[in-house]
Amino acid sequence: WAELPMQAPDRKLLDQNLVVSLDAHQKAAAFDILRTKVQILVEKKGWSRLAITSPTPDCGKTTMACNLALGFARQADLRTILIELDLRRPSIARMLGTRPPHDVTSMLRSEVSFAEQAFRIGNNVAVSAARSASKDPTAILLNPQTSVSLEEIESVYAPDLVIFDMPPVLVTDDTRAFLKNVDCAMLVAKAEVSTVSQIDNCEREIGEQTNVLGVVLNQYRYSGDSDAAYASYYTG
Repeated sequence: WAELPMQAPDRKLLDQNLVVSLDAHQKAAAFDILRTKVQILVEKKGWSRLAITSPTPDCGKTTMACNLALGFARQADLRTILIELDLRRPSIARMLGTRPPHDVTSMLRSEVSFAEQAFRIGNNVAVSAARSASKDPTAILLNPQTSVSLEEIESVYAPDLVIFDMPPVLVTDDTRAFLKNVDCAMLVAKAEVSTVSQIDNCEREIGEQTNVLGVVLNQYRYSGDSDAAYASYYTG
């Protein structure tokens, strides 16, 4: 891990992109709860590969993946790797304000090593992000070399958890092409946008190839007395 180059995320961009879990504070509380639930579930099941996807675009899955990964950065005893596989619309590097030296597809094809392509945030989180969109992501995700490259990463770096930021399920066949490589998947639905039918279809599609870890309802807004109580509890 020490050989991975360090890149510090742009904190201004993190805030603009709602990636708030790098530090412990009230804004990160919901993501911290989710992080703990994920950690308990994957440890209980013995899982180490988690895909994060959504029914359709703009549900917040990449924001969720980044917040989970950076939240795990505060778990000093855990090592986490975040790998971007939404290759048609990559956004992790832009959201973090970082610049990978090589594209994630070059690493997956074994043209460059993980150490040459990835970068480290803190001591225990590594990020493998795309530099630009790919023309034929499905071919990359179906290529046997991709599975080999992921196995090599796990063999060398021994991460406790690998998080894959995947494309939306209902838009392309990219996620379907890759789900056989993961232990479980989390579905991020958007309140007042994602329909029950879409969520059901996605759960069925995911369940045919791997385990459904759960569904997260994103951008749900509720105003009530309990909100104030939670805030006062957190702030003391």
